[in-house]
Amino acid sequence: MRAALALLICVRALAQDGSIPENPRELKFAPLAYTPPRAADFRHKLANGAVAYLVEDHDLPLINIGVLIRTGAFLDPPGKRGLAQLTGSQIRAGGTRTRPPAVFDEEAAFLAAGLGSGIGDLEGNASLNCLSKDIDAGLALFADMLRNPGFAEDRLKLARNQMLQAMERRNDSTESIEAREFQRLLRGAHFSAMPVTKATLEAITRDDLIDFHRRYYCPANFIFAVSGDFRIADMLARLEKAFRDWPNRTEPIPPVPKPDFIPKPGVYVVDKRDVNQGRVRMGHLGVMITNPDHLALSVMNGVLGGSGFTSRITSRVRSDEGLAYDAGSSFNHGNFYEGTFSVHFQSKNPAVAQAIAIVKEEIEKIRSAPVSEEELKTEVNYVIESFPRRFATAAARASQFASDEYIKLPADYWQRYRERIAALTPADIQRVARQYLHPDRMVTLVVGNLEAIRQGNPDRPQFPFPSDFVQIPLPDPLTMVYPN
Repeated sequence: MRAALALLICVRALAQDGSIPENPRELKFAPLAYTPPRAADFRHKLANGAVAYLVEDHDLPLINIGVLIRTGAFLDPPGKRGLAQLTGSQIRAGGTRTRPPAVFDEEAAFLAAGLGSGIGDLEGNASLNCLSKDIDAGLALFADMLRNPGFAEDRLKLARNQMLQAMERRNDSTESIEAREFQRLLRGAHFSAMPVTKATLEAITRDDLIDFHRRYYCPANFIFAVSGDFRIADMLARLEKAFRDWPNRTEPIPPVPKPDFIPKPGVYVVDKRDVNQGRVRMGHLGVMITNPDHLALSVMNGVLGGSGFTSRITSRVRSDEGLAYDAGSSFNHGNFYEGTFSVHFQSKNPAVAQAIAIVKEEIEKIRSAPVSEEELKTEVNYVIESFPRRFATAAARASQFASDEYIKLPADYWQRYRERIAALTPADIQRVARQYLHPDRMVTLVVGNLEAIRQGNPDRPQFPFPSDFVQIPLPDPLTMVYPN
């Protein structure tokens, strides 16, 4: 108690002599001085063709190894959707040719090492985390897992059953329904919107996993991100040894297919009668990272709905009107094809129409008038001052560099990043808002109790729900066939 009182007296005294401002808003800080690291300083090319980014960190006796693999679900053959996903999981779960799954798991547990593997839509990945003193044993397990997966039949059967059980629950969660149907409305029959079905899953054999691995897993398709308690020369020698004599395949990786689907604007509803809140996602196609305006769009989106409580959509829908706990927007640029712009919120069913109207108002406002200098300053400062977090740890640096290499980001991207952000003006933000936000192309998806949504809020009759909506029936969760 006495210590707290003494501290209070000292603080008051400092405030009175001008050392500490009376109001936090009067605090002054020196400009942030930060030079981002250059990927080239950490990049190494192994003799087998793999690229490795190595960042030392001796604070803890740990080593983290991640690897990105040039593969993905976009390579699933026709009729076997889910092959990449299964292959990715079973590279870790299915043991190796010389280590059955139980033996592999036991060796990993003995080392207290974390090993993982997976394949998403656009990339594969694998990881190892272990104590630095165990790196030789851990790296031996890791290399064996990547090069010689066993794809044990019993583990493969278990994985199929788990995937089937997850499919059966596809229509239970409004969140999963929203994500699935919005993707389908924007992408059509593109691979990114094509779900795994019972038929495609059961068509996959162990030989298919072996062939998929043989086609796409080789050192030339690997980008390593290594961080932790090691010396660069020593780790390079270990990587060379662990992955030596692994022949590369000359078969090129097919390019990621771009969607050729044009979304149809409108309001779409999935009737979920057992929920008291409606989930809403509104949006349209966006841009690629190669678009010179993608940074301006990111800042514009921060003002509109991407920066939490300081953004317009969050302030109006959540704080001012109390219609949703979480409301916001995203303008994601794509690395291989166009990304998406979307607004999301979840509100009580009767308030859905009102919240949709408010979102449309905010989109039109940011298109029709420049943002204020204060709004822009707040967003630009946030982006610039939070920028160092991207490289805050050795693991973050190694991972960022590997990701940049994977998507072929320009070498000077991060060196120019802050100056490009700082140069933005209110006129720039309005220009990109007018050019890239398209209310006439908006796809609006609502998942909730249709009857309650259509009835609306009797206290707000000026917000009727559109009558020309299209109802989307729930498909059979295993076949994904939609009723007429």
